[in-house]
Amino acid sequence: MNYRITDIPTEQDKDEIFQELLKYNLERIECKDIKELGIFLEDEQGKKVAGIVGDTHGNWLEIEYLWVSETLRGQDIGTEIISKAELIAKERGCKYVFLNTFSFQAKGFYLKLGYQEVFSLKAYPLTGERHYFIKKL
Repeated sequence: MNYRITDIPTEQDKDEIFQELLKYNLERIECKDIKELGIFLEDEQGKKVAGIVGDTHGNWLEIEYLWVSETLRGQDIGTEIISKAELIAKERGCKYVFLNTFSFQAKGFYLKLGYQEVFSLKAYPLTGERHYFIKKL
């Protein structure tokens, strides 16, 4: 056996490892029903101007990405999108939400919406912070 070390793992490399981990996890995890969620705000030309991407899994909604274009920020669009995602999560049986954000992104926004910071990574990636939040639905 030989170790192969690379700065550029191929999509096939990543997929092989992911598929083996997924196989292992699915044999053991009690809830296998993972359902993706996307909510997008589009302009008249169909261009995305805001959106959220995540998934629901058992009791949890995990928000992977939330983005609102700079020209629309401050107009409660992010709040509306989060509310829609939380409502869908409840309909899917979720009881909690999990997400993370960088210190330069939206920490105050999530606190305002009732999210509780459960931990943060200091000096991430060098001098910033990455904050992890949960919320009970």
